[in-house]
Amino acid sequence: MEYENIKVGADPELFLMDHTGKFISSVGLIGGTKEEPLPIDGYGNCLQEDNVSVEFNIAPANNKQEFVASLGLVINEIGRRMDEKNLYLAIVPAAEFDWDQLQTPASQTFGCEPDFNAWTGEINPKPMCDNPQLRSAGGHVHVGFDDVTQTKQMKLMRALDVFLGVPSVNYDKDEQRRKLYGKPGAFRPKSYGAEYRTLSNFWIATQDMQEWVYDQVMKAISFLNAGGAIDFVDEAFVKKAIINKEQEAYSYLKGRYCF
Repeated sequence: MEYENIKVGADPELFLMDHTGKFISSVGLIGGTKEEPLPIDGYGNCLQEDNVSVEFNIAPANNKQEFVASLGLVINEIGRRMDEKNLYLAIVPAAEFDWDQLQTPASQTFGCEPDFNAWTGEINPKPMCDNPQLRSAGGHVHVGFDDVTQTKQMKLMRALDVFLGVPSVNYDKDEQRRKLYGKPGAFRPKSYGAEYRTLSNFWIATQDMQEWVYDQVMKAISFLNAGGAIDFVDEAFVKKAIINKEQEAYSYLKGRYCF
């Protein structure tokens, strides 16, 4: 098998909201940074502030049960901490913040580490937004495996486009984030594997969707381990399905790859 010792993780971003429905910046409310995340247990589950959102990292999971359990543990812990502040979690892919929530340097600081296109190998251009009050939230999925190479990283990311990114458009109804982030094949290489960055946080909302994400990752792995490969000719169909939500492209890919 090409991909062995699979571990699946995630680093979703969530927003905070008060009882009036106003989005509230996480700055100063959560703690932790990308450089020094805040551990909430001894297993690798952590919290951090990221711009105005709450970001968390789960411990790499060996199976679906561990994956879902870690997500539930961290989400419940964030909720408990925010209850004390009379705030609530908002699992939405994009939100517009009032100016009074965007006055800190952190709220104007955006991650500068680039991501890449798994179809071309090139760096993705930095997105440009014409609404300075808009913030978006990702639901990135991390996959670890043995004997990491660039070729294996990119093959897996293209497979995740087909098995995860394309079918996700049936569940993720957001349009705002999709204009900025979530392009096909968006990923970052990691020493342990790769980070798939196409998905928003939509799938965090229910256990059924969390399980679906894990299952689709494993379907992509099984496809590759069985000798499958994503045809580069299908890149255009993947783009049409993910970016434009074209049903014809979706149906073609579903028939071809049985996702």
